[in-house]
Amino acid sequence: MQREATHPRISIVVLTYNRAGELLTTLERLLALPEKPPIIVADNGSTDNTVALVQARCPTVRVVECNGNLGAAGRNRALACVETDYVAFCDDDTWWEPGSLERAVQLLDAWPRIGVLNARVAVGADNATDPTCALMRASPLGRVGLPGPSLIGYMAGACVFRTALFREVGGYEPRLFIGGEEALVSLDVLASGYAIVYCEQLTLHHHPSPVRDSALRRRTLARNAAWVAWLRLPWSEALSATLRALDVFARERTLRHDGIELLAGLAWAARARRLVPQSILAMRERVRAAERNLDAAATTTVGNFDAPT
Repeated sequence: MQREATHPRISIVVLTYNRAGELLTTLERLLALPEKPPIIVADNGSTDNTVALVQARCPTVRVVECNGNLGAAGRNRALACVETDYVAFCDDDTWWEPGSLERAVQLLDAWPRIGVLNARVAVGADNATDPTCALMRASPLGRVGLPGPSLIGYMAGACVFRTALFREVGGYEPRLFIGGEEALVSLDVLASGYAIVYCEQLTLHHHPSPVRDSALRRRTLARNAAWVAWLRLPWSEALSATLRALDVFARERTLRHDGIELLAGLAWAARARRLVPQSILAMRERVRAAERNLDAAATTTVGNFDAPT
């Protein structure tokens, strides 16, 4: 790894907002990686002294101050500073396992078709595989000519990108803020002719932060799914996603506020609309059919008990 240390091929971008303590712990782990990658922190306008603490305790880490909470688009600001061929993303409560980044470089060098690698996410002290990764492992799209199952999406805080590709697709849409923000990028990556691959040879550790707002996340996910559908998917899917979002808002008792925001954004989405190729729609349908089969099997197994939601 001496050549890698002198001329790194991969960088790490860490997104953070008001979680200084967790960020410092994550940075200690990232700084100890044998790959010695450049580390760039995208700070979304934290008010808990994050920037000063990082600069004092981790002077080799570059901090990009976004001067406000940009959500996922904060990663775009940090990406502007990346000078390596590849970039690994994580959040302030996740970190890469030693050796994973070296393996990512090897895989992306060997498979030029791959645009994005999604790591296995090991959750908590017992390193349990994240349920989303279990679904990725079972992808119906197969792995012919690839080092892992082909995907239609990825996890924004657990992936490795070709730097040029991330720039080509424009990064994360600021209007989506955060929550399902990778859905739009995924469609554009696939439309550009690249593959997204799940790779268990890469591991990212996640000790979830207790600082979360689950209700807000549910509403944001629903809103973003509707906007992404209007931006890239057939009209029928756009209408269905909009109705599902309005139903979420009604159940959360935020229909007036969130509904107005959703509908106001449709004008922007319509102007920026660009339908993805039919081949990608077919991939999505195969994945959705497989997920429906899994849901049906789970319901049969559970019997008369309600499955958790």
